[in-house]
Amino acid sequence: MGNYRSRPQRSCSEELLRKIFESYFLLEEKLKNDLFMNNNIDMYSIQKAIGSEMLNERSINGQTLLHFCCNTFITDKNLQRPEECLIKVEDSSSDTVTEAPCILQLYKKEKTNCEKDSYILKRKSNRKSHCCSNKDASQIREEKDLAQLLLCKGADPAIISKNGFSPLHLACYKGDIELVSLFLDHCSHLDHTGAGSVTALHLACLAGHLEVTQILAQRGANIEARDAVSFSPLHIACLFGNEGVVEYLLAHGVDVNITGSVGDRPLHLACFGGYPRIVQLLLNKGARVKAWDEEGNTPLHYCARGGHNDILNLLLQPQFKSDVHIGNIYLDTPLHIACYNGFYNCAKTLLTYGGSTLLLKENLWGETPIHSVCTGGKSMELLRFLLSIEGAYINHQGFDGHTPLHSACFHGHVKFVQMLLSHGADLNITTREHFIGKERKQEEQTPLAWAYDQGHDQIVSLLKHFRRPGAHEDYARGEYLGGIENTYFPLPSPIGKLRTVVQEKLDVLVLRQMLPEELHLNLSDIEFVENIGSGSFGKVFKGKYKNLFVAVKRYRTNVNYGKSDVEMFCREVSILGSLNSPYIVKFVGACLQDPSQFAIVTEFVNGGSLFSTIHEQKISLDMVTKLNIVLDVAKGMLYLHTLPQPIIHRDLNSHNILLCEKMRARVADFGESRFVRNIFEENMTKQPGNLRWMAPEVFTQCTRYSIKADVFSFGLCLWELLTCELPFAHLKPAAAAADMAYK
Repeated sequence: MGNYRSRPQRSCSEELLRKIFESYFLLEEKLKNDLFMNNNIDMYSIQKAIGSEMLNERSINGQTLLHFCCNTFITDKNLQRPEECLIKVEDSSSDTVTEAPCILQLYKKEKTNCEKDSYILKRKSNRKSHCCSNKDASQIREEKDLAQLLLCKGADPAIISKNGFSPLHLACYKGDIELVSLFLDHCSHLDHTGAGSVTALHLACLAGHLEVTQILAQRGANIEARDAVSFSPLHIACLFGNEGVVEYLLAHGVDVNITGSVGDRPLHLACFGGYPRIVQLLLNKGARVKAWDEEGNTPLHYCARGGHNDILNLLLQPQFKSDVHIGNIYLDTPLHIACYNGFYNCAKTLLTYGGSTLLLKENLWGETPIHSVCTGGKSMELLRFLLSIEGAYINHQGFDGHTPLHSACFHGHVKFVQMLLSHGADLNITTREHFIGKERKQEEQTPLAWAYDQGHDQIVSLLKHFRRPGAHEDYARGEYLGGIENTYFPLPSPIGKLRTVVQEKLDVLVLRQMLPEELHLNLSDIEFVENIGSGSFGKVFKGKYKNLFVAVKRYRTNVNYGKSDVEMFCREVSILGSLNSPYIVKFVGACLQDPSQFAIVTEFVNGGSLFSTIHEQKISLDMVTKLNIVLDVAKGMLYLHTLPQPIIHRDLNSHNILLCEKMRARVADFGESRFVRNIFEENMTKQPGNLRWMAPEVFTQCTRYSIKADVFSFGLCLWELLTCELPFAHLKPAAAAADMAYK
């Protein structure tokens, strides 16, 4: 691509922040492993067995008796007797262990399965989950008494478990004020660090326990201590939105502009997290709105990255003198960041304050905000808005000559390419000559060439078939109209073909796993009787399976224009396998063992198709029979359209309406069908189905279509059944579709 370098999905600071979130996620999982022990224990037995020589002995996970006093799920039911040996550690800092009899063998750590969801969302939904307990008041009192007894005998609340936490850490994270006070009375160094170099105060701020934070601060805990990523307690409280803790720390003199390992301030983190009250508290204490991290990102950049428009409006108040034109070391303005991430409201706010001149600013990759929207591919609404602004030049070339259309093609955003073309984007612009390598020709640097080199065959096909406005008359006459010669870019492209092969193998594996076992068939178990039809997909045979006549649709493993028949096969099987209606052809099963033997097996409907009945056999049908056929088809389509996940047939025509001996109808052939939720993610550059019965919106591919497209096709089938004539019989199929679409 010459010297063009695609902007990475994340900058260095974004990647670091993601890893920091992951590290705190793992930290909390370790804390919960130490806290949540679903075991049965008898507190009386422990008290009876306590001796001075056992105070600092450890279980297999490195916990002492004092750790277990912080445990959340201890009960006294179903006492299990001690076994003969457990693990004792002579040196609390050593990993070397020896076997010794110990009461701690009562505790056996259970395995847990942790679902690693998005860390922030998970913490917000489960913020207080670590404070739950199934213990009654008497059990809690017993544990407090036991902790007091252990401490009086010299137990150390600062001993670290294998997961990296002391009893004091666990009590602070749990929010147990009484235990924290007990431990602090017997802890010589309350700022001792655990996993991730966190202190007890860090953990109290992480969990949002204000009273614990107050106790620690009053006892002399370092309120500006740093953990492994150089975050202070204030950083952590701002990152996780613990407003009360933030207010307390600020009131007790914590530096509001304290920096993290890469210059990130608490204000940066609060803006990214989306906590307006915390942002206001920080601003009231003098947080610097123009402060930047080591990448040059200001709080405005962090707001735009998180999409928090309310905070953005707050920071842009005149008294803070924020600069919306400021760029980071990559020359990204806050508007660039908002556009890459697709935040419409943030972009609109920034343009309101900064004016349309922001649209002409280029970053290090030669991308304006319009380029950025096309690179990110997150918001069609935002692209539509930017293109509507006066002064927004759709064919603006960056310093290397690439346009927004180049960016959309390079990153494979089909819908963005369609919108740019509909707004007049020039698909013949090439990048500037001095940015092109000697091995590349100038004409090879068009948007089409970039899409081809990246293997985005859907976009290549779209650009090759793009027509000038008003040219539909030529197309209607059956003349192919293409702006670029086919010979330059044969499809599929090398990368596109590789991507297709990998994806189709994945699709087949998923299908084999999801399809019920009884629907897995062997081709060798089917007796083929005769060939009854064919199409671009392959051939249809009449066969016999378990003494029943069936229709067998054999697929060819062929790749054409980057769209694999394997993909179509997998989709049709998944759709048919989910259907169960007397008005839909019954699915018997599928052959999935090998691509060369892919086949779909359905019931054999012996009356043939409606098309054959009307136009080939020319059988005269009475009005009652016609009405029954119409009602059956209508009920079948109603079933498809009212499923929990509605299905659009997209190819309803008289060929795909099958009739049984009693002239009742069933809807068949779901090769072009789609779930409504997936319709806009599919390849929209190839018109599906038979053109003669096709709805105009499907033919033009220029708008979002819905189940109404099937209603149009149904209407033509109804007209065909009543008149016994072929729709638009005087026109070729393509001309018939164009006639409906453009008149």
